[in-house]
Amino acid sequence: MEACPRLIISALRGGAGKTVLSIGIIAAWKTSGKTISPFKKGPDYIDAGWLSLAAGETCFNLDTFLIDQEHILSSFLSHSKGDIAVIEGNRGLYDGIDTEGATSTAELAKLLKTPVILCIDCTKSTRTMAAAVLGCLHFDPDVDIKGVILNRIAGPRHEMNLRRNIEHHCGIPVMGAVPKLGSQNFPERHMGLVPTPEHEWAKNSVDAASLIAKKYLDLDALARVAFEASIYAVSGKLSQNPESESPHPEAISTEKKDRVFPEKPVSEIRKKPIIGIVRDSAFQFYYPENIESLYALDAELVFVSPLSPSGTQEQELRNLDALYIGGGFPETHAEELAGNVGFRNELKTLAENGLPIYAECGGLMYLGVELVLDGKSYPMTGVLPVIFGFSKKPQGHGYTVLSVEGKNPYFKVGTEIRGHEFHYSKVLEWRGNDKDLVFSMKRGTGFINNRDGICYKNVLATYTHIHAMGMPFWAEAVVRNAIQK
Repeated sequence: MEACPRLIISALRGGAGKTVLSIGIIAAWKTSGKTISPFKKGPDYIDAGWLSLAAGETCFNLDTFLIDQEHILSSFLSHSKGDIAVIEGNRGLYDGIDTEGATSTAELAKLLKTPVILCIDCTKSTRTMAAAVLGCLHFDPDVDIKGVILNRIAGPRHEMNLRRNIEHHCGIPVMGAVPKLGSQNFPERHMGLVPTPEHEWAKNSVDAASLIAKKYLDLDALARVAFEASIYAVSGKLSQNPESESPHPEAISTEKKDRVFPEKPVSEIRKKPIIGIVRDSAFQFYYPENIESLYALDAELVFVSPLSPSGTQEQELRNLDALYIGGGFPETHAEELAGNVGFRNELKTLAENGLPIYAECGGLMYLGVELVLDGKSYPMTGVLPVIFGFSKKPQGHGYTVLSVEGKNPYFKVGTEIRGHEFHYSKVLEWRGNDKDLVFSMKRGTGFINNRDGICYKNVLATYTHIHAMGMPFWAEAVVRNAIQK
């Protein structure tokens, strides 16, 4: 089966402007009538949310650390159904976790046989940028770099100098030049863009990015690069065989030797469990595949929110067989979360009575005793005996590798978990027992004392985010716990 035309927007480093340009390109093509399939390379929720908003389509993550190549290929094939697929890279083109760049955007580009457009921040530089681009071209000749977008240029003379040098020394075209922009349509929080659900003017920002792309980029040239991309074959390798057909993603085996409850498949159990997902502007970090994996196991999903008026969703909680609380920024909604006493109390009662709850990062914080912000305390649910504070610098940031050492309802002892963490919160007071922390950290920061994963009754809460395609037995465990409640 052929993959649709595609390209990757990458850069020399993080913060070079590739997200805003990716949003602009996607939105501009969408307004011209094209259907765009957006993807984000790397572990990211915020950029993916913006790309989804620009495309009007779900953005899927392609992360070669969290997900094996077979499932990356399957996901890309099954989700790139539009006229053009646009993949936003992460960090610099060749940045990865080892000297081989195994998890880099460059390696993803080679895996998917996708041409690369480099976005370069040209602030206070001219001819040197040609040297930097030339270095990228020669660093790995198998990476197909097709063009350059100049960003943050100072004026026409600056642009002409850059354009002449890059096209002369590098032999690839400049496909756009964007000036330094006076207005800030995309405010940053922490290490990324503000989540789209947090402000009502997100659509206006996307429209502004679209106008920038139409005015300053050669969208026709970018489209030609995408359409010249090679053809995808069913084997998981890229070839010129258009007769090949891609397997349905469900046809690819997800068998793992460390499956949690191998004795009886979830599909053989008839009861349809009701699983709640806390989703709102405080808790919005969910990979779409995580939610899809629960649907695929015939769970009925109900979305609930502690930001709803007190007393409106307590009955919904009581009807649940399990609850999934993802990440987010509960600290930006601390007062509202603390004020919904009914939701907090109901959730604690249900946890004490054995409701299966799986929580990640922001969800972990909400399950604690309180959040302390600027010297003021905000009570949370009190399910877990921990008080959280906050720092101006990241307390955990990057990929994680965890070893499951303690018994828990979700992961078999001995399982290795690959995930990622990103949080500014920190443990101010841990009133529990370290034996209740069932994960040891092989890589990453975790919760405290090189450990993570607080297990209490049927609750498991961790700073680490996982991706269901990389941990397929996670969804089975959530559903099985719901059924066995």
